[in-house]
Amino acid sequence: MIRQLWTLSIHTRTFLRRHMPTNILLDAIRTRRGLKWGVPVMLLAAPYLLTARVCTTLIDNGAPGWLHLVVLLSVWNALKFIVVGPSSVTLLIHARIRESADQRV
Repeated sequence: MIRQLWTLSIHTRTFLRRHMPTNILLDAIRTRRGLKWGVPVMLLAAPYLLTARVCTTLIDNGAPGWLHLVVLLSVWNALKFIVVGPSSVTLLIHARIRESADQRV
């Protein structure tokens, strides 16, 4: 039973990693060429947070409950974009240090 759940979670993660736009963008940012775009991509968190805000307002005014899933997805994507900024700066610094050390040799 646990093995089946483990396999299902691996396949789900692989599917989401390959086909969801935010995950594709984050994978592109984690490459060496994409590290410089980490901080500007943090600005993409704002529309996601705005979407979550609008949906919660709609829910409070009587909209269907399935909008809770949209709120959850929007907040999750916003958090991913907020975290990628500082982490990409850190990775970029490490990459430049490695590159400068390789040039010295």
